[in-house]
Amino acid sequence: MTQILPLTALLLGVALLLLGSGLLGTLLAVRGGIEGFDSQTLGSIGAMYFVGFLAGTYLGPMMIRRVGHVRAFAFFTAAIACAALLHELVANPWVWGLLRLITGMGMVGLYTTIESWLNSHAAPAQRSRIFATYMAVNLGSLALAQQLLHWSDPAGHVLFALAALSICAAVMPVAATRLAQPVVEEVHGIALRTLFQRAPVACAAGLLSGFAQGAFWGLAPVWADTSGLGHNGVAWFMTVAIIGGAAFQWPIGFVTNHLDRGHVISIIALIAAVLAGGLLLASAHGLGWILLAVFVYGGFAFAMYPLAVARMMDRLEKPEIIAGCASLLLLHGVGASISPFLAGTLMHHFGPSALPAWFIATQCLLAGTAWWLSARAPADVEHQTPMTPMMRTTPAVIEMLEPEAH
Repeated sequence: MTQILPLTALLLGVALLLLGSGLLGTLLAVRGGIEGFDSQTLGSIGAMYFVGFLAGTYLGPMMIRRVGHVRAFAFFTAAIACAALLHELVANPWVWGLLRLITGMGMVGLYTTIESWLNSHAAPAQRSRIFATYMAVNLGSLALAQQLLHWSDPAGHVLFALAALSICAAVMPVAATRLAQPVVEEVHGIALRTLFQRAPVACAAGLLSGFAQGAFWGLAPVWADTSGLGHNGVAWFMTVAIIGGAAFQWPIGFVTNHLDRGHVISIIALIAAVLAGGLLLASAHGLGWILLAVFVYGGFAFAMYPLAVARMMDRLEKPEIIAGCASLLLLHGVGASISPFLAGTLMHHFGPSALPAWFIATQCLLAGTAWWLSARAPADVEHQTPMTPMMRTTPAVIEMLEPEAH
């Protein structure tokens, strides 16, 4: 606890930031439907966020090195808050796509700012605890943000203002902190060909989990809304998915730490595919069954990227882990930036049921690919890295896991 208290300002800033940005992401899917945007358009808008996230991975650290952490944090939060308000003022899909691009770039800049700061002030003996606290704040804030949809009618101005206010408020605790600002080191990824040679299952899991998760974040609220859940139902749908994604990572991690991880990734993906089918069936049986289905689906699907990171750490030497994470994040981001457009196009032509079908297809592809690649690689259960529950994050924070890597 003594190590966490000095970081309270940073964690509070993260919580406020994700309350605003988490609300905004779901709100846009609902408001887009009100504005008459079809699934293909909303998928394209969602894809632009991940394109921005990829671009920000390279541009964000440049800004931080140039002006420092506090000024960079203020710059990125101001950009995202302005974008949040402009969505409501200019209801045009091309403008929304540009604003989501800006938001994605700003968010990765903010993640880099906070995570490099946390890492620099984390004592080696306390890093795992700080990392766990940070991830709990992330997931808790995102889950709570969905409930803010109950606050007002998505057709009005209030929710956009609330998102912008929360994002702006995130600057206050960060600007007030007296923690010394760290130096942001430039991170170069490992060549993708080299990473695939060393950790092929991790590459497959990173890329294909991006295809599944990008479509989920971009289009799951659209699917829930078009399935007749209403705005309140959409809020609960997303909240329950996030809670499931957080809760299942610990038991899945325990299992995968004691079995060959490559084959476990295949089995987890296959279970996720079956559960996506359950989501499709539940859509005809009311809110309760849909919430149960998305809880268990989120539990397995959200675990895939942490499993990919753990598998990567199994196969790389300690000095290579940060660079490997940068390359794995690139693969995940590529999948996440393509999938909302593809899945949205399918929904446009074949209806809402195309989204669960997309989840089934991507998870089955991952299951088959991981099993095939694992069969060609030697098992090494005794030297596996323990899986750490996490969300998609920047390479900076992975340094907190290094003492446990080998």
